[in-house]
Order: sequence, then C-alpha cells, then structure tokens
Amino acid sequence: QVKLVESGGGLVQAGGSLRLSCAASGRTFSTYAMAWFRQAPGKEREFVAAITGSGVTTYSANSVKGRFTISRDNAKNTVYLQMNSLKPEDTAVYYCAVRVGLTYKYWGQGTQVTVSS
Repeated sequence: QVKLVESGGGLVQAGGSLRLSCAASGRTFSTYAMAWFRQAPGKEREFVAAITGSGVTTYSANSVKGRFTISRDNAKNTVYLQMNSLKPEDTAVYYCAVRVGLTYKYWGQGTQVTVSS
C-alpha cells in the first residue's frame, strides 16, 4: 500500500516562506523521481518542481524558479518544497507525487497554501 502525506501548508503573508513536506510510506522511493504540483481554484493542476531519485537533478517551473527549492531525504522517504518570497498567485492546494516509469502514479491528498496580500 503506497501512501503519501503532505504537511506544512498554511496561511502566510506575501513575501513570507513555508516549507512543505511529503512523507512516503509503503515502499522505498530512493530510486524514483518525485514532484510537487499545485492546483488553484478554477484552474488545472500544474507542475511546480521535480527531483530525481538520487536528488542530484531538480527541475522547476519558470513561475517558481529562484523562489522555490525542492529537495529530498531518502533516509526519511521525504521530499520537501521550500517556498520563499511567496506571492498571492502561489495560493493553491499543493500535491506531491511519485513518478513510476513515465507517469506520476501515486499522489498525496494535498495541503493548502494561502498567501495573503
């Protein structure tokens, strides 16, 4: 049974920071890429950032480059998303996902991030 649990969301003022965590259970994910996505009200889910299984390589959406950093601790089966200089347009439900093959197969339940202006 695969389970992903996100935490760390909340309400923050514009310019503030939050750190999201995604804890994985059920199997070891050190060989799998993981990613963060987000979905704002009335919008489609969009890619935020991804990281390879080793943690050596990361990818970020242009909208968050220079502000968000993805990292992972394979010993803890946990992926993080450090979010700095938050903007109201970053308000969304944030989801973590595990990539298996060519698809993101496993998803968490999401954590709400709200940025006030």
